[in-house]
Amino acid sequence: MQPLIFKEILSVTMILFAIIDILGAIPVIIEMRQRAGHIESEKASIAVLVLMVVFLFIGNELLNIIGLDIASFAIAGSFVIFIIAMEMILGIKFFNEEMPNTVSIVPIAFPLIAGAGTMTTLLSLKSQYQTQNILVAIVINTVIVYLVLKNVKRLERLFGEAGLNVLRKAFGVILLAIAIKLFRSNTGL
Repeated sequence: MQPLIFKEILSVTMILFAIIDILGAIPVIIEMRQRAGHIESEKASIAVLVLMVVFLFIGNELLNIIGLDIASFAIAGSFVIFIIAMEMILGIKFFNEEMPNTVSIVPIAFPLIAGAGTMTTLLSLKSQYQTQNILVAIVINTVIVYLVLKNVKRLERLFGEAGLNVLRKAFGVILLAIAIKLFRSNTGL
C-alpha cells in the first residue's frame, strides 16, 4: 500500500468540496427541513459516504450493468436539481404528495450532495489520484457535510425568515444554472 500524500488529499478535498457545494446547498437543506420537519444528519452523512465510496470503486461497472452511461446519469440528476430549483425560485410545489418525515436520503444525500456531478468527478479523480487519498478526502468532506446538516437549525435562526427568502431565491437561480450546465455538458448543446 502506498503512503498517504497530503498534497493529493488536500487537492481532492478541495475539488470535492467545490463540487458538493454544501455551503451553497444550505438554503435548499433548510427548505427541505421546513417541508419535511426533520433531517437525520447522521443517516444522510452515512448515505453520502457510502454512495461516494461505492461509486468510486464500482461506478463505471454499476452504470454499465444497468445500461447507463455517465452522461445519462448526469442528465437525470440535472432534472431533479432543476425541479428543486424551480420550486425554490417560484415558491410553488410541483409535487403535492405527502412529504416524508425525513428527507435525509432523497433528495438531500442524493442527488443534492452526492449527485451526478460528485459521482462523475469521483470517476475523473480516480484516473489522476491514488485511491487512498481520494478516500481520505471523501471522509473529510463527509464530516463537513455532517457538521452543516447537524447545525441547520442554527443556520436557519442566524439567517432569519427574510434572509432565508433572499438566499432561497438566489441559490435557486444558482441551482438552476448548475442543472442547466450539467444538462448542457452531457448533451453537447
